[in-house]
Amino acid sequence: MTKSDPNRVLRRLPLVVGGLGAILLLVNRLLTSELTNSQARGDVLGVILSAVLILTGLIWQQVQPRSPDSVELIGEEGFVLAADLPEAVKTELAWASHLLLTNTVTRSLVVYYQGKVLLRRGILSPKGEVIPGAIVKRVLEKQQPVYLVASNVYPGRIEFDYLPDNTQGVICQPIGNQGVLILGANAPRSYTKQDENWIAGIADKLAVTLQAI
Repeated sequence: MTKSDPNRVLRRLPLVVGGLGAILLLVNRLLTSELTNSQARGDVLGVILSAVLILTGLIWQQVQPRSPDSVELIGEEGFVLAADLPEAVKTELAWASHLLLTNTVTRSLVVYYQGKVLLRRGILSPKGEVIPGAIVKRVLEKQQPVYLVASNVYPGRIEFDYLPDNTQGVICQPIGNQGVLILGANAPRSYTKQDENWIAGIADKLAVTLQAI
């Protein structure tokens, strides 16, 4: 289910109050048979205040960022590590995945290295096998990350069937020249540039660790 913008009411409040004030001033003027000087001055102040509120509301609509809509990913939460990994590598993968799941919008992640799935964690798809598609192959070949900011508009998203079906954003980050860190988010356009830099740093750290296996 899509979550609504938590600031929607606050952003619209000045527009509503300003518009209501303007309407009440107009009704009051139409129902007044004899206009006094004090009422005229009050009407002028009321019009100014209503205009300021409406202008403030319009500005807030433009400059206040709207939080990306997020969804509950479809799948079961899990933590699956390849059984034949050294304990030090398991610890490193557990540490890295915990950081990504708790400090970014990542809700599902896969570590694919040397043709094997080393780790699946977060909300998991029923399918655990990773068959590299065009996007993952390009990441491995060119050693450049790919960020699908809104995966539902990319036809290539079908290759990520090992992530939850309603994954909203995907990052494929190379791990050295032999693997890919695949992250699935629950909201589109939700990874910041700082997140991307941090993900790249974690992938570089994993590359050093995984070279030993």
